[in-house]
Amino acid sequence: MNTFNDIKELVSTLKREEKLIAEMFSKRKAIDYKYSDAIELVDNDENRIDFLIKRSVIRENGGCLELDDQFLDFFEQILDVNEEINLSYIDENIKNIKENIGYFLNENNETRRYSYLKFIKKTFRKIGIITLRSVVDIRRNIENTFKNEANYKNKQLKLENLDQKRNLVEKLIIQTLLLIDQEELTFFNRALDEELKRVIVDMKFQLRECSHNLIEIEKQIIDYLNQIKHQGKFIEKLRKLKYLKDHFTIEAETDIKQMIAHKNQVIFEKRIPEPLNLSLEFIRENEKVFEVIKRIARTHKDRTQFQPEIASQISSEYLENNIEEEVMINLEEVRNQFLATSDNLFNFIMNYDFLKQVDFDERVTIFCQITSQYERELRVEEDFQITNGVEFALVYPK
Repeated sequence: MNTFNDIKELVSTLKREEKLIAEMFSKRKAIDYKYSDAIELVDNDENRIDFLIKRSVIRENGGCLELDDQFLDFFEQILDVNEEINLSYIDENIKNIKENIGYFLNENNETRRYSYLKFIKKTFRKIGIITLRSVVDIRRNIENTFKNEANYKNKQLKLENLDQKRNLVEKLIIQTLLLIDQEELTFFNRALDEELKRVIVDMKFQLRECSHNLIEIEKQIIDYLNQIKHQGKFIEKLRKLKYLKDHFTIEAETDIKQMIAHKNQVIFEKRIPEPLNLSLEFIRENEKVFEVIKRIARTHKDRTQFQPEIASQISSEYLENNIEEEVMINLEEVRNQFLATSDNLFNFIMNYDFLKQVDFDERVTIFCQITSQYERELRVEEDFQITNGVEFALVYPK
């Protein structure tokens, strides 16, 4: 197995392939990650995937890829999403502390004594963190088991196993506190180290918090087990009734008809709302009702009453009938009058009376419109003329 040459190569590799690793980690429980999907996240470069496989970052299994267990455990522990509870690690750390305390007390060399002390402080820090994380994992696993496990027997068995792990964590906490407060007093008297004192204080705070959580977890497990037991009995009775019903002996061997006859539950019927409006006669004759109305009115007198805004009167100018006239140019009429002349079309339009003011540009537009619309009735010459900078062909009637 090839390994990374140094930490820089490891970090740079994880950085370069962060998209692929993040995607595989997020889907570590959902699906088998296909090689074809992974190749798209590395820019279709198979060498990059082969490099990760050779460095044991990922594994290939039948066309699918998965993160190596070593890296997967590392990511889950760092991100605190590991559901597996490994309590043997705490017990092992306690043993390592006892061994290094013995080495510390027997050693005369200050350098080696400091190395033992440094290891002890590091291990105490790990015990606090691991214990707290284990308690959180136990609580999370209890919730997931009770809510998601469909098999009642497996659900009960898993909860009982988690309760055993809870007991084990509790014993490890007691064992750790005994180590500090009773078993190794000589070491703590000799090791006059301020950092060690802070580590011990922080760890005790974490262990105390874990102890409180373990009490709540114990109550939760007991409650869940009681619910499972109750639900199991109910389902067992329901199965017996179904068995008797399927064999047509339910009425003969049970008193179900008598039990149902005594039940008069109407939970599935619609609730009819009853009006509670007081009659006017009752309000008028009863003085107490009038006093209640006045008291309620006093409590609501500060409420802002919004007055509707009334629109202003419409001006008479908007109601007057205004007639707007516009003279439209009839191109067909202009064409008919032009066909009766012998002048060219451009001169004819320039001199034509349109009964309104028409400027030069608009007359040029009319010339173009008539030429294009009535092309078959007109004769376009090859000669051209220019007027006001506009060059036009000579157009005559056919």
